[in-house]
Amino acid sequence: MAPVTWIVAPEPFDTPDAYALRRSYYDEVASRYWQRAATEQEIDDGLAGDGVEQLAFPTGEFLVGRHEGKPASCGGVLLLDPATAELTRVYTRPGQRGTGGGKILLALLEDAARRLGATRMVLNTRLDLVEARGLYVRQGYQEIPAYTTGPYMDIWYGKDL
Repeated sequence: MAPVTWIVAPEPFDTPDAYALRRSYYDEVASRYWQRAATEQEIDDGLAGDGVEQLAFPTGEFLVGRHEGKPASCGGVLLLDPATAELTRVYTRPGQRGTGGGKILLALLEDAARRLGATRMVLNTRLDLVEARGLYVRQGYQEIPAYTTGPYMDIWYGKDL
């Protein structure tokens, strides 16, 4: 049996594949938060004006991961200041979780942050997103004090790059 392959590369946030992944991300995080399926309108509303356009040079970067050639993961980095980048919109489709793609995606997002000049990565997430939290901790992220506030933030992590 051939090994499973992942290819992760920068991609504009508005390509059809990137947009579909961002919709899937928002659908999952919203549905888990509300403990019911998010509607198409709620997903549309959540994506409208979400600032994703900042995930492009010179303020950030967006990556798409393909698992065996199919779009399966995404994530972005956003410069908060010249030395600090924020990890955002990190997502792997449920069927591809556990295949090593999250680790690859995270490493390449860290490389993207370094290319933008960052020496530290921070992120915020929710306690119910246990898969994401597990990935971050396994990759060396440690809990830090809150650097921002908002309704969908329960825990904050940071890592020196």
